Amino acid sequence: DPYYRFNDVMYRWISLDNWTYSRTFKTPFDVRKWQKVNLVFEGVDTVAQILINNITLGRTDNMFNRYSFDITSVIKEVNFVEVRFLSAVSYAAEQSRCHKAYSIPPACPPPVQKGECHANFIRKEQCSFSWDWGPSFPTQGIWKDVRIEAYDHYHLIYFSLTSLFVKSARQWSLEIESIFDVVSSKPIAGLVTVNIPKLQTQQTFSVKLQPGEGSIVLLVNINKVRSSPVEAWWPNGHGKQTGYNMTTTFIMEAGYQIEKFSKAYFRTVELVQEPIPGSPGLSFYFRINGRPIFIKGSNWIPADSFQDRVTYDTLWLLLKSAADANMNALRVWGGGVYEQDEFYDICDELGIMIWQDFMFACALYPTDQNYLESIRAEVSHQVRRLKSHPSIILWSGNNENEAAIASNWFSIPYADRGVYIKDYVMLYVKNIREIVLTEDKSRPFIASSPTNGLESVKEGWVSQNPYDTHYGDTHFYDYSNDCWNWTVYPKTRFASEYGFQSWPSFSTIEKISSTEDWSYTSNFSLHRQHHENGNDQMVQQIGHHFKLPQSTDPIKKFKDTIYLTQVMQAQCIKTETEFYRFSQSEIIKGEGHTMGALYWQLNDIWQAPSWASLEYGGKWKLLHYFAQNFFAPLLPVAYEDKGVLYIYGVSDLHVDHKLTLRVVVHAWSSLEPVCTLAKDGVTVKAQSAVPIYEESINDLLERCRNCTRKSCVITFCLVGERGLRSPTNHHFLSSLKDAVGLEKTQLSASVSQRDDIYIFVLQTTAIAPFVSLDVGSIKGRFSDNGFLMTKKKKVVAFYPWEPTSVEELQKSLTLTSLVDVV
Repeated sequence: DPYYRFNDVMYRWISLDNWTYSRTFKTPFDVRKWQKVNLVFEGVDTVAQILINNITLGRTDNMFNRYSFDITSVIKEVNFVEVRFLSAVSYAAEQSRCHKAYSIPPACPPPVQKGECHANFIRKEQCSFSWDWGPSFPTQGIWKDVRIEAYDHYHLIYFSLTSLFVKSARQWSLEIESIFDVVSSKPIAGLVTVNIPKLQTQQTFSVKLQPGEGSIVLLVNINKVRSSPVEAWWPNGHGKQTGYNMTTTFIMEAGYQIEKFSKAYFRTVELVQEPIPGSPGLSFYFRINGRPIFIKGSNWIPADSFQDRVTYDTLWLLLKSAADANMNALRVWGGGVYEQDEFYDICDELGIMIWQDFMFACALYPTDQNYLESIRAEVSHQVRRLKSHPSIILWSGNNENEAAIASNWFSIPYADRGVYIKDYVMLYVKNIREIVLTEDKSRPFIASSPTNGLESVKEGWVSQNPYDTHYGDTHFYDYSNDCWNWTVYPKTRFASEYGFQSWPSFSTIEKISSTEDWSYTSNFSLHRQHHENGNDQMVQQIGHHFKLPQSTDPIKKFKDTIYLTQVMQAQCIKTETEFYRFSQSEIIKGEGHTMGALYWQLNDIWQAPSWASLEYGGKWKLLHYFAQNFFAPLLPVAYEDKGVLYIYGVSDLHVDHKLTLRVVVHAWSSLEPVCTLAKDGVTVKAQSAVPIYEESINDLLERCRNCTRKSCVITFCLVGERGLRSPTNHHFLSSLKDAVGLEKTQLSASVSQRDDIYIFVLQTTAIAPFVSLDVGSIKGRFSDNGFLMTKKKKVVAFYPWEPTSVEELQKSLTLTSLVDVV
């Protein structure tokens, strides 16, 4: 396994070599009968020469392009096809050497990443040369399908549909675009019929295809029928993801008829950037179908260094886990790949909105003619391929490249700045943006992330400070300050990246390591950490609030440390995300109206410490269980300011609710609550965050006698009618390392089976913070985990992703709480 121990370094020779793929094949049809025969590569990774029967058809240099070669005159009954690859690493170095006029930084990744240089000189997955969460495996190969197409007259290459809502007529319409390769030398006429039975809509158009690349655009108006109104596509948590079966039939006077089956979705998206009363700057939020939506989710990276291992099931598991944690959006980050069709199909189905970066990240890029031509082809191919998906709500030019210039990451002398800004505008504005606006008028485009949006545009596309909280989105990382202190977080319009690292569970590490690796300071543990001082930063952050493990048993100490990194990460990102959520309806000192929280990052590319909430293989870290709560549609959120406790009611629900707020104070030393307060008739407003409770901590401690900051903890939840209920949230009054009265507890669990799920009944003899259930490498997830156990008994469900049994689960189960760490 390339992921085993130090194999990323041991196998480096593979990427420095050149590899050839070849085979002989028989043509399964009579080659002389067809006017045109093409050899089509959906994806070649990356630099290759393509030959058939020793005749060079052409070359490839872009992993994100589709390549089609005309082989009509060279194909025979038996053929020899070859794809001769060049090492991506040496190609990138060579391209960089040839770019003599000025350098294009960064040359190489930091040494801690153990990566390769000049990734920006090759149109290939940028993180395959290494990243701060991933290994360097610069693959060479045929990473997508290859096929031979034979046809007469005409052939459909791209087919896409986008929906529009005409406000004045209150009517939906569909724009259908078809792009053909027309072989004949004169135009071909014919009829196209579009049929959407469920919407009682059928239209026939007469069309003419021009020779060469002929395209036709049809506008279908959807019938307004009382009995079957159009149901829009809504994000997860805001409505259904209705799609309509649609048939498009092309009957041309020459040649065969084409029948295309597709799904039509109806939704509108607007990125709103408008002045806000009482605040300088502009808003930055998304309106879907006319409704402002608070964006909740994370950032997506490639699910494997070897893309062919990413199956439909891999994608389904990860994306379903995102939806199950109440996420409604993911950002497909610009250092990976444009994801496969199935990825977006699943997002359409689950209601996960996609912020889609173009594949440029943390670097400056060349803009010579060849490079730009390749990128233009890449962009138009990807937009044509993807624009039918309602899940995609935004195109974004790059990751952090505006910030790289603005904050001068690469120490460029001031005199040379102009050259790089000119290149930046040339690439993202004059090329990428131009193509996107031509190909797809149905979605917003921004040039970078983070950006100041319209303000960046006004400042010539590179703003003074792309991290300005008054405009656009921000990325924010701070590992040294105490993460429980909400005042360090930016009260931004939109938080599109923020995060903390943790280690994956022992069962995940165990698979790719050996016994001598199982310590936090082993060579292995250092080798897997690709972020400078990452392991130390985690320990430092843990140290703010928890006692560090002191066990003399090295493996127990390692497992305890892993557990604490996950507790720390979950608690940090909870604090930060809750801050963003409760800031959505207020402006304080000119800042606020936060309308998005996408933490970094959702998933992992291999088994290593990282910012992810889902481990390689899909196992949920404690953070992901916390996300299920901190992204809940209805949530009470607490924070302290100058000795006063404030509780906000945060809601994504579409109507106001009258609810009861229950505030319970517990002493660490007892399972009986010290005091309980129920506040009735609390109005939690639709899609907003409103203060619903405030009390000074001193008053609260006085009210609940026998309580001090160190001996007590607060839990609270919102309860309404008809089973409406928020998760129970908690607020610590002191660091847990200073907690008084926490007792060693006896945790036990009994397991039983009910239909397809397993029921764990937990019992405790004392209050137990951060109770973690772990069933090792048995695939599945719990209904709740990492919770504060304040009652004697708690019932948790386990949803298996593969067949298992009560016996297996019992045998694999470990129960850990904070008091087990010694």
